[in-house]
Amino acid sequence: MAYIPKILRINLTSGSFREEALPDKFLRDYVGGRGLAVKYLYDELIPGTEPLSADNKLIISIGPLSGTGAQCTSRWMATSKSPLTNTYFRSVGGADFGAWLRWSGFELIIVEGKANSPVYLMLKDGTPKILEAKQLWGKTTSETQTFLSDIHGKNVRTICIGPAGENLVRYAGIFSGTHCAGRGGLGAVMGFKNLKAITLDATRNVELPDPEEFKALVKEQVAAITGSRAYPGFSDHGTTYNQDNTNRNGIFPTKNFRFGTLEGWEKFCGDEYAKLKVKDVSCYACPIHCGNKYVVSSGPYAGAQAEGPDYETIWAFTGNMLSTEIGATIMANQLCDELGMDTMTMGSTIGFAYELYEREILTSRDTDGIELTWGRHDIIADLIKKTAYRQGLGNLLAEGVKLAAQRIGKNASYYAMHIKGLEIPAYDPRGVKWQGLSYATSTIGASHNIGYSVQELFGSKYPRPVDRYADNGYADVVIYNQDTAATFETGIICLFTPQLGMTRMPDFSRMIASARAIPELNDPEYMVKVGQRIYNMERAFNLREGVGRAEDAFPRRFTSEPLINAGPAEGQIIKTPDIMLDEYYQARGWDKDGFPTDNKLIELGLSDIATDLTSAKTKLAG
Repeated sequence: MAYIPKILRINLTSGSFREEALPDKFLRDYVGGRGLAVKYLYDELIPGTEPLSADNKLIISIGPLSGTGAQCTSRWMATSKSPLTNTYFRSVGGADFGAWLRWSGFELIIVEGKANSPVYLMLKDGTPKILEAKQLWGKTTSETQTFLSDIHGKNVRTICIGPAGENLVRYAGIFSGTHCAGRGGLGAVMGFKNLKAITLDATRNVELPDPEEFKALVKEQVAAITGSRAYPGFSDHGTTYNQDNTNRNGIFPTKNFRFGTLEGWEKFCGDEYAKLKVKDVSCYACPIHCGNKYVVSSGPYAGAQAEGPDYETIWAFTGNMLSTEIGATIMANQLCDELGMDTMTMGSTIGFAYELYEREILTSRDTDGIELTWGRHDIIADLIKKTAYRQGLGNLLAEGVKLAAQRIGKNASYYAMHIKGLEIPAYDPRGVKWQGLSYATSTIGASHNIGYSVQELFGSKYPRPVDRYADNGYADVVIYNQDTAATFETGIICLFTPQLGMTRMPDFSRMIASARAIPELNDPEYMVKVGQRIYNMERAFNLREGVGRAEDAFPRRFTSEPLINAGPAEGQIIKTPDIMLDEYYQARGWDKDGFPTDNKLIELGLSDIATDLTSAKTKLAG
């Protein structure tokens, strides 16, 4: 029997389920994963919907390669309207949940409504049930997954939220193992809906149009990955050497983005993490195993252990708060995983609070008597716990920097390092200006993975070299990075593999075409056009929500304060943000306000949303 891609639609208010076939046109135009998810969210979510409401929808999606034997492709994606940014949002998770979802017979789960009390969804061999979860409410992510495995058997795979999601922390994540769809607060969307977990029990069952052809393509893929120059180092260490590179290049954000290098960073350099590594960790069907488990052997955090931290988490609990304590990063990673929170936003928010305390915008009366002094790592655990349970100061930190600053007033917004409400990653945009432009124009806010600038960060010469200090001339490269990322996330393939040269678009296209049996998908140019279509639809979603050019903006610190203590990036500043935006919009085929033109919509087969954008433009102008 031929494989038929399907949707499982669940309404938690009524307790009803419905299976739907995915239309052939959608598979051709949006392929899978990120593409199908934004198509359904755009079509079905009413503009102005409150993210933390029964009317918001949560979509869990996979790509056509998930669970097939294709390598690095069994990732899963959560898509919704974000309670942190109030925009479209997609967040990607790993481990092996994606493969189990494919074997369950579904490529999308669309969650609607809100349950009256805590529940979880159990999907056994494709048959769904809504079960009571009162006994799970309050449990950590590992406790929840262990409990469900004890009840339903060791074969099950689960995504779940922790106490942070239950307490509607605006950057709560959704976890499978310790891997998570971490950014954007989609765990809070689950928490509001009283949905603690989705658990799958499925037997491996993969139907492909031409199994032998696909097997040959996978063999080629494995050879390309393991034979790449980046494979040995990345396989052994993951991203734990990035802080060496960014400190040397003066783009390691330090003291809430005031400096570009942290003095003493050698104490937590890649070699120091290598000493603490005890095992490799891998997602399903991945020969890279870039994950690492670390155990702290001595010092104040002896015994702390985590599958991580990765580079972004290392930065969040070091540079951003002026600490060089390696043990604290592993402890913080472990605690955030257990309680169910995004490490990047948690660390960013703590650094933001430290600066407000230094400037006496926050005082000890606001901080429960805690002295938020630069370099203090001994208070991190307390701050993480307070945030997860929204206790005292934690109730403020749980809002993220943008909303917390709005509540505080007193010019606090100047020190809130975010774009569109999403805290900025660990590459200072003053020293990598085209990565910065990608942050500014990202459809989800400041995310490096929406368009990772490998040209600036690692010297890639494709599609062409980039001058990281230039004030104009490289918008087309930003667009290339964004559109190819959207294309690869139809797979859903781990973005590390194309970013590090382990996967090329022609090879990816052949695998997608083989899995879908749609000849057009074998054309790399067609596939990149799919990525453009996805990106423009995400943009249209945000424009419809009133998020436009005014929000494609850098924090004022980046346009008014030159980088200092930044080595080769010393003195760099974002000089001409409007010129960069104009260049980007023109290259995108958008007008001066950042709206896709009618010609661009027609080119991408999106003319049906032109009326929506006309209304959105009138609303923004008025």
